[in-house]
Amino acid sequence: MKHGKKYVDSAKLVEKLNLYDPNDALDLAIKTATAKFDETVEVHVRLGVDSRHADQQVRGAVVLPNGTGKNVRVAVFAKGPDADAAAAAGAEVVGAEDLVAKIQGEGFMDFDVAIAAPNMMGLVGRLGKVLGPRGLMPSPKAGTVTPDVAKAVTEAKAGKIEYRLDKTNIIHCPIGKASFGTEKLSENFNTLLDAIIKAKPAASKGQYIRSCVVATTMGPGIKINPLKLGTE
Repeated sequence: MKHGKKYVDSAKLVEKLNLYDPNDALDLAIKTATAKFDETVEVHVRLGVDSRHADQQVRGAVVLPNGTGKNVRVAVFAKGPDADAAAAAGAEVVGAEDLVAKIQGEGFMDFDVAIAAPNMMGLVGRLGKVLGPRGLMPSPKAGTVTPDVAKAVTEAKAGKIEYRLDKTNIIHCPIGKASFGTEKLSENFNTLLDAIIKAKPAASKGQYIRSCVVATTMGPGIKINPLKLGTE
């Protein structure tokens, strides 16, 4: 795979065999963010669990103290007072049968987070094959199926992110923009890692966090020493 000159220059700043302290890694990630746009800083954590087993799933949601730097578009499935509350909280799209029909019939997907009142899940269940693969299906575990839709909208807007294992036992999450600076990114990083560590399944044996890498949208991966993450 061929990389561009900016990537190659950024990669020269990173010692491939080195395991960095978290703050040093984040500081270095900022230095590798040389694109013309404000790059997102992402964290990739490989866990010592097996996602094929139900008792080793790791999934949840956490509000990053400094947000993600992204304008989050929220869709809410609700009726009546719940719909009014969601709209007042700032949801871009609010609906019930009409919203389901719009997604099914028109392929409408102009939102980043989907939230549903519990009494809407019979309706929203029809969208499983559409929303599920995109990671947008409302879920009680992620706090996106809730009787308090207004609070869920507010949290989503404030920087609430969902973390979950993929099929290769890795969690991928954004923790902000390169422009945030090391201090704010570090606060977000620590909040996310604390949540992942607290979510450790009882069935997990041996080293829980096997590896941790941070990278900007266009930059190289920077390895963090897992022993510095308070998991041992």
